[in-house]
Amino acid sequence: MPNPETAKQKGLRAPNDENRYEVTAADLPIQCPLPGASLWNSHPRIYIELDENGFGKCLYCGAEYVRTDMDSD
Repeated sequence: MPNPETAKQKGLRAPNDENRYEVTAADLPIQCPLPGASLWNSHPRIYIELDENGFGKCLYCGAEYVRTDMDSD
C-alpha cells in the first residue's frame, strides 16, 4: 500500500506534473502516477496499457506515455 504520508516526504515530484512522459522497456509496467510522485493529492494508481505504437494515456489525468525505445519500421 502506498504511504499516505508522502506529502511530508522530501525529494518527491508533484503528481501529474507533466502531460507527456517518455518511457522505455525498463519502465514497464507503466503506472500513473509514476513511482516517486507524492500521492496525497493525486488520483488512484492505475496501470497504463501501451498500444502497438508505444502510446498510452491515463484515464484520470490525461497524462500521455510514449515509449521511446521501439523500432519505427
